[in-house]
Amino acid sequence: MKYSQNGLPYHIGVSAEDIGRYVLLPGDPKRVKKIAGHLDSARKVGDSREYETWTGTLDGEPVTVMSTGIGGPSAAIALEELSDLGAHTFIRVGTCGGIQPEVKSGDLVIATAAVRQDGTSREYAPLAWPATADFDVMSALHQAAPRAHLGVVQSKDSFYGQHDPGRMPVAARLNEEWQAWKRLGVLASEMECAALFTVAAYRHVRCGAVLLVMANQEREKAGLVNPVVRNTEQAIEAAIRGMRRLIAGDRQAAGLQETDRD
Repeated sequence: MKYSQNGLPYHIGVSAEDIGRYVLLPGDPKRVKKIAGHLDSARKVGDSREYETWTGTLDGEPVTVMSTGIGGPSAAIALEELSDLGAHTFIRVGTCGGIQPEVKSGDLVIATAAVRQDGTSREYAPLAWPATADFDVMSALHQAAPRAHLGVVQSKDSFYGQHDPGRMPVAARLNEEWQAWKRLGVLASEMECAALFTVAAYRHVRCGAVLLVMANQEREKAGLVNPVVRNTEQAIEAAIRGMRRLIAGDRQAAGLQETDRD
């Protein structure tokens, strides 16, 4: 059964004519207009459920900004339906909480891969499958923000399972796994990357992520300085610079292909 509403994708409510092939994915709908402000001639093209959508241009290329809400299920739906419309390159522009002591408030993290402690990715792939960022997207982001931390993040479904595990019926398991992530060098915790990276692999599209570190609960426990930082502008600017590099690289590759054909 094909779900649609008035000929549009059932959830996101926009058409192929409304979107670009390159997409920036914040979680918070309130962040969409702010990101769209970095595009030329941006306009609102959709507002359905948690999915607010704006499209403009970047270096002459149509680029879309769409919010995904919180967590893997809604993020996966966005990527699925946007892929159906022809989008092929995605950058998650989000926030995270640091795990390693050197990952401080206000830093950026570029995810190379994600621990699949979510539920959504398990409905796409066995747990043995590694949820990895696309290399081209990750590289573009790293060039755009060379001082950012680069490494693995943890994706989970329960915000309070991370921040107050002791009140959960499975507290022992949550605490044991958290210690494992610390010892394995996992940089930060967030809620969407594992789902997005897994769905992107299945759909054969590109996806990466740049994340603002809002705070670090491990630094708090250790009595270290740990302010809460909410200004996402640094992450947005890195994502815009990274997307510019991807657009330029794709144009260069297309030009080389045309030359080869000639």
